[in-house]
Amino acid sequence: MATFSWAQHPSGKQARPRIVITADPELDDNNSLIRFLLYSSDLDIEGLIYASSQFHWTGDGKGTKWFVPGREYNRFGLNLCPCESWRWAKDEHFIHDAVDAYTKVYSNLKVHNSNYPLPAELKSKIRYGNIEFDGDISKDSPGSDLIKSLILDDKPGQLFITAWGGHSTIARALKSIQDQYEFTTQWEVIKKKIARKVVLLPSGDQDDTYATYIKPNWPDIEYRQFRAGPNYGYGAQLNAKPENAPFVTASWMKENVSDRGPFGSLYRVWGDGKQMAKGDIMDYFGVAGHTSEELKKMGYVVWMPVQAKGSWLGEGDNHTFMNMLGNGLRAYESSSYGGWGGRGIGGRESVGFSFGASQDTSASAMATSLSTANSRSRESDYPNFFPQAQRDFAARLKWSVTPKYADANHEPVVRIEGPLTIMASAGNKVRLNGAISDPDKNAVSINWWQFQVGSYPNKVTISNPTSAQAEVLIPQDAVGGQTIHLILEATDNGTPALTTYQRLIITIRNK
Repeated sequence: MATFSWAQHPSGKQARPRIVITADPELDDNNSLIRFLLYSSDLDIEGLIYASSQFHWTGDGKGTKWFVPGREYNRFGLNLCPCESWRWAKDEHFIHDAVDAYTKVYSNLKVHNSNYPLPAELKSKIRYGNIEFDGDISKDSPGSDLIKSLILDDKPGQLFITAWGGHSTIARALKSIQDQYEFTTQWEVIKKKIARKVVLLPSGDQDDTYATYIKPNWPDIEYRQFRAGPNYGYGAQLNAKPENAPFVTASWMKENVSDRGPFGSLYRVWGDGKQMAKGDIMDYFGVAGHTSEELKKMGYVVWMPVQAKGSWLGEGDNHTFMNMLGNGLRAYESSSYGGWGGRGIGGRESVGFSFGASQDTSASAMATSLSTANSRSRESDYPNFFPQAQRDFAARLKWSVTPKYADANHEPVVRIEGPLTIMASAGNKVRLNGAISDPDKNAVSINWWQFQVGSYPNKVTISNPTSAQAEVLIPQDAVGGQTIHLILEATDNGTPALTTYQRLIITIRNK
């Protein structure tokens, strides 16, 4: 019997995942937010929330001093805290700035994709969370109140909550729910509802509140971290694969990002003369014309070698939302499916390094993370999605400054005829029927390929993989219940060339 995934309605329209962004004012959060807003057409954005972390907190404005042992302010020979705030600019408003930039380009974006939300809708989702101190969940905040209301509402589908900074705002929302319901008759029902509904998408545990509160008290909440995907973070150009290296150069960034209107002007690149917070000794990235040693003498903590002015700096939180996109890979349905953000580690709780995720700006931690990332990239046969993702990002930035539809490229439309989840028996041949079109009348190349994330461990044979009509042979050794994931990929010859997909999941029948 054919079944439809929750991501694919019978009408062919893909559901848009409900998602909340919580972010601290790290420069790569700023960059990730710009990319995220360019994909707001694919998402149901429920919250844009300022968060604290061990790397950024504002203080309470009352002179209260804060200190947590082992933080960056007391490493590298530094002894800067207890202090009243840490690396938080006065009147910090990077989320507001990004949404303001979106407002300026909305009319252009709407020409190219009618699903972009109204700017006023995005502005209504902005809140300040638990930003006063690192890991403080002692009181409610507008951000935690919003998350609490979303967790408890009855809208269908899962609620994806990112933690680009610390988890304290999310933890406070959950604690407020626990405080309200733990000793009531509703508690067991609420816990089960939340376990089914909430998916956390972290960039590590940046304030320890996942480890100290969320995990012990809410062990059944799904916690997705990813590996094997593209490195979008700091140092993506270090040891980049040859096919990825051109997409992080100063020339590519200038042509496709920095010079592209309001979003481009906000986007951070090496040597751009900017700092997220004035006098931040950890943020030397905007300082041009100095060597690493010179920067150290100037008082900066330099953990990564200086790169070419104007080149890639980092979007370290991309992995949390790149699997949510409507590119046809259906990656948000399960952490194991994999997509532009990588593939989940382990089962319901995944632990380990997330590519591009670390915001620990200590030299040792970043060096370890970069080394681990490069090692795992070499060991993995995971598809390299970075060029496709970068070209798609460039296209959307071009949309933002292009008022006529015909003056920009748009992705091909890919459809697999029939249900996207089917059953087949070992030894059978399954016909694959794709339908491809291109809104710009560009030529489109087609490729069927096996994404080896299914439970069947071996490779399958696909006949005529470069044709819309192909065939796959289900191997004789396939066991009932195992799954095979096939991807129909289509790439146009526009500028830039754009790629979309559709995923077919075959479940093996029991004999």
